[in-house]
Amino acid sequence: MKQIVRLFASVLIAGFALMYLTSYLNSEQGYSGGNTLTVYNWGDYIDPDLIAKFEKETGVKVIYQTFDSNEAMLTKIAQGGTTFDVAVPSDYAISKMREENLLLPIDKTKLPNLKYIDPRFLNLSFDPDNVYSVPYFWGTVGIVYNPELVKGKTFESWEDLWSPDLRNQILLVDGAREVIGMGLNSLGYSLNDTNEEHLQEALKKLNKLTPNVKALVGDEIKMLLANEEAAVGLVWSGDAAEILDENDKLEYVVPKEGSNLWFDNMVIPKTARNLEAAHRFINFMLDPENAAQNAEYVGYSTPNSEALKLLPEDISGDKRFYPDAELTDKLEVYDNLGKKMLAHYNELFLEFKMHSK
Repeated sequence: MKQIVRLFASVLIAGFALMYLTSYLNSEQGYSGGNTLTVYNWGDYIDPDLIAKFEKETGVKVIYQTFDSNEAMLTKIAQGGTTFDVAVPSDYAISKMREENLLLPIDKTKLPNLKYIDPRFLNLSFDPDNVYSVPYFWGTVGIVYNPELVKGKTFESWEDLWSPDLRNQILLVDGAREVIGMGLNSLGYSLNDTNEEHLQEALKKLNKLTPNVKALVGDEIKMLLANEEAAVGLVWSGDAAEILDENDKLEYVVPKEGSNLWFDNMVIPKTARNLEAAHRFINFMLDPENAAQNAEYVGYSTPNSEALKLLPEDISGDKRFYPDAELTDKLEVYDNLGKKMLAHYNELFLEFKMHSK
């Protein structure tokens, strides 16, 4: 019995020692429960200088972690094992997180800088009245093309992608909603369509595109298009901005039939421990000067109307990435289709990918 007691005491002492050592190391790095903020965001989706500025202004240490898909982010937060104080999911993921009770409501009294957000980008379907989220970046899905390689085509319509002249010349982002949505839009249907007849029609039409598809790719699409290894690409507008910055011969357009209008918003997950710092960080990122600096660094469109005024004219005046309401009113935000329908979209996309090989 004495041996058991001594063993238990030894384990207890070792545990306390480990806790003390962890606490000491964290404090040496500036980490402690009261002054630590954990931000969960997409990779390379914030100017690192802004994190340093926030830390200097507030004395709060930022732990910055990244994810590469909304699905990975959702799984991590739903598991609840890791504390995240601020996250930056996309529109349909926010809707899903609301349904699954994974978010805490935003205290707008602590966000005086919310007044700078363009009203066009508030009170949208995925979060009515912005109870749980605040706009971070927005953009569109469209076509990047090289005028020198496409024989005068301008891609005013999705239909232009089906031209026989583009054989083995198109790169597509590896995303089910984007590709199936493109097929639906090309037929005049909503990119949130759940009508099985329409979905099969879209798949049939997409399968006819496969001779023109060179590959379905991830982040490397930016490098491939900038290096002129393909003439055309289906991309998000933020990636398009980076591509055009690397190669100014290229163009970006949103076809006339319509496309996706996407949003990434800041939220406070239910796992949050430092609510005060979370609100301070969100308000900090809403400051026009900080929002402008972030938009210039990341290359995506800011929803902050005052920040827009601080950006260089060649950025703020570029209608390809800051289209007016006439275009944005024709675009659609992705709806949360539910698990069953989203799985069906993925199945259709897999069929298309198999057909493209």
